[in-house]
Amino acid sequence: MKPSPRSLVRSCFLDGGYVFAEKAEDIAAKYGFSEVARLASNENPSPPSDAAQAAAAEAILSCNRYPGTTHEELIEKLQEIYGSYPVVAGAGMDGVIETVVRALVTYGDSVVVSSPTFSFYGLAVTAQGGMVEYVPRGASYAVDPQSFIAAAWDAKLSFICSPNNPTGTVSPPEDIAYILENINGILFLDNAYVEFSDVDYLPLLGRYENLIIGRTMSKVYGLAGFRVGYAFVPEWFRPCYLRAETPFALNAVSEAAAVGALSDPAYADRYIAHVTRWRRRFSEEIPYPVAPGGANFVMIDLDPLTGREAMDALAKKGVLVRSCESFPGLGESFIRVSIGADWECERFLSAIVSL
Repeated sequence: MKPSPRSLVRSCFLDGGYVFAEKAEDIAAKYGFSEVARLASNENPSPPSDAAQAAAAEAILSCNRYPGTTHEELIEKLQEIYGSYPVVAGAGMDGVIETVVRALVTYGDSVVVSSPTFSFYGLAVTAQGGMVEYVPRGASYAVDPQSFIAAAWDAKLSFICSPNNPTGTVSPPEDIAYILENINGILFLDNAYVEFSDVDYLPLLGRYENLIIGRTMSKVYGLAGFRVGYAFVPEWFRPCYLRAETPFALNAVSEAAAVGALSDPAYADRYIAHVTRWRRRFSEEIPYPVAPGGANFVMIDLDPLTGREAMDALAKKGVLVRSCESFPGLGESFIRVSIGADWECERFLSAIVSL
């Protein structure tokens, strides 16, 4: 029976939509702080590199014209750095995910998601009329390849995030390879935080025709406000993506900023070193269990406090963190804390020991 538009729209909002972090300015006004430690959204605390800023400033002068449709300059720069893999781009990782889902998923299709994880996979699939099947992670939030394969072997599309948001868990490349060898559909491997880990999944692209690796310029390059995402895809899939893509999805200023940022690897190296140092300190000095991970954040279990209670208590101390209660399949006692500027991290450490 043909579904009604009303039922499709209603299904898109069964989970309440994407849950955003609270605004720093709201916390500042509520509790009387001139500046709040913004550790809720996994942002790079530094402005974009000088090269990115200069490129964006130049590009804005020609914004009376539509941008290019193939993002050739960005793709060439990415291939220069990472190798000659086929690349597509979009308005942030979210835009890339939406386009992949649009290209592959039709009404009633099953899509498998390793959970707990980033909620947008499920939202994008549901909006397209697909059916989401969540596969719980195992001990220490690791993906269990056998369980995942059992659910995903015949699905058109499946999602794994590594390092995973919000747990930080890094999936071994050999586990990803084993999954790829034993499923028939496409695996979207979300690598938004991969630069902060010591793993490299790119060699898998040359071996498997069913792997998409999504990445972003928001984190390590500090371009969150520019919304630049990209993905390494199989050569056969690139035309499918381009047909499904929203016209002019990536604006000219954002693309220019991304190319400029990629020309300054020292900027990224400095932030990666900063994250590594503070992630170690958090693991050593936080008086609660910290999940081991490879991202620019850590996840902390504050049991018997709930994540909401801890978030509210830390907000009163001028620290904004993310409660993990909205992540499907995760308990209520967790918070996610980004690696911010030195002063933000110091304030957080001072605040959490007094909870």
